[in-house]
Amino acid sequence: MVSEKKYPMTVAGKQKLEDELDFLKTVKRKEVVERIKIARSYGDLSENSEYDSAKEDQAFIEGKISSLESMIRLSVIISEDTRTEEAQLGSTVTFKEIPDGEVETYTIVGSAEADPMEGLISNDSPIAKGILGRKKGDKVKITTPGGDMQVEITEVK
Repeated sequence: MVSEKKYPMTVAGKQKLEDELDFLKTVKRKEVVERIKIARSYGDLSENSEYDSAKEDQAFIEGKISSLESMIRLSVIISEDTRTEEAQLGSTVTFKEIPDGEVETYTIVGSAEADPMEGLISNDSPIAKGILGRKKGDKVKITTPGGDMQVEITEVK
C-alpha cells in the first residue's frame, strides 16, 4: 500500500485552504453552472465557444476542489509547542546576506501554503532546505537556482 503524501501546514494555512474550498463550492461552482445553462440556451453546442469555455472552467474548478479536499484531508498541523532554537517547519527565520547585508525574513511552511511574496516559503525550497536545523548565529551557504548565497541567521522564532 502506498502511503499518501502528507501536507504540513499551520492552522492559519489550513483555514485559508478551507475558505478557498468553501468559496469554490458555494460561489464559483454556481457561477459556472449558470454560465453553462446560458450557453446551452444559445442552441447548437458544436460551435458554441461560450459553452466550451464554461465547461473548461467547470473542469478546472472541479479539479481545484478535488485537490483542496485532498490537501485538507491529508493535512498535518505544525505544532507551535514543539518549537526549538533550531529553524524548523513553522519557524520564522531572519537572516542577512553576506557580504551585502540585505536582511530577509521567511516563515517555513509546507508546500500547500507557500507564498513567497507573503514571506511563506516551502520546506522544499532551496532557502528553507539550507536553513532548516540551523540556529541564530549560524553562517550557511545556500545553493539556489540563481546561484549560491552566503547568509547569517540573525533570528529564529
